[in-house]
Amino acid sequence: MDLSNLASPELRNLQEQIKRELKQREGMDKQKAREKIFAIAQQAGVPLKELLVGYPGTRNKGGKVEARYRNPANTSEQWTGRGRQPKWVKDWVEGGKSIDDLRI
Repeated sequence: MDLSNLASPELRNLQEQIKRELKQREGMDKQKAREKIFAIAQQAGVPLKELLVGYPGTRNKGGKVEARYRNPANTSEQWTGRGRQPKWVKDWVEGGKSIDDLRI
């Protein structure tokens, strides 16, 4: 397609048509991929949610995060490693000990 003979308004119109078409095709491509993924998961007998747990880019909305650190002096105190460090973790690290020693 020779674009050099088109006027600016015609090119802008063509550009808008291309944007709409690309958006529509991307949506169709995603839908096809989604259907294939669901079919594969169903054939394997695995719920799709199980496949996505822990996958980068997915979030466990409302789900609990497993603790990664435990206080050796009081095993009921645990920390996920997210958010502000609990006092017992701060005290441990400030005491010159490695946080890796607290890993569960």
